[in-house]
Amino acid sequence: MRPVLVAIGVLALLAPALLPQKSETDRAAVPATAGDSRVAKEVRHELVMLPYYGVFDNLEFKVEGGVVTLSGEVREPVLRRDAENAVKRIEGVTKIDNQIKVLPNSPMDDQLRRAAYRAIYNDPSLSRYAFEAVPPIHIIVENGHLTLVGVVATGADKTLAGIRAKTLPGVFSVDNQLQTEGK
Repeated sequence: MRPVLVAIGVLALLAPALLPQKSETDRAAVPATAGDSRVAKEVRHELVMLPYYGVFDNLEFKVEGGVVTLSGEVREPVLRRDAENAVKRIEGVTKIDNQIKVLPNSPMDDQLRRAAYRAIYNDPSLSRYAFEAVPPIHIIVENGHLTLVGVVATGADKTLAGIRAKTLPGVFSVDNQLQTEGK
């Protein structure tokens, strides 16, 4: 019995060497969407794990053939740089096009961000979203113009978040870009 187990173990170790090896051109023939899907999953994970990424930032990306295009808006320049550096380390990423916009530093915008956060996340119907690691309703304020981005469970939640944002004093406009799950 023992010689059979040893033979099976040796075959298991040698099997990869006995199989035909893929050339570089064979690997390139694999559809880009399969690799892009894996890369996109890793990019999303890396971006969500950034230590300074929060509710007042919006990071988006697109993956095409190993080229990752980063976009969105952030409050701090360090987050823009950190996003690029995190994505750069992912296997399969060949190039990064960093189009992330750093929002201007404005005490008035900071005040609007805090007011919008309180108005949205203190609402009894929307407060459940505040307990997630990265709350799904992102509040982007630029020169008094407020944009809501992210994903909520229902159309009613989307509408309510928009209403809460529109009632804030000092907001010039509200662009409600929230998406509902499943759409």
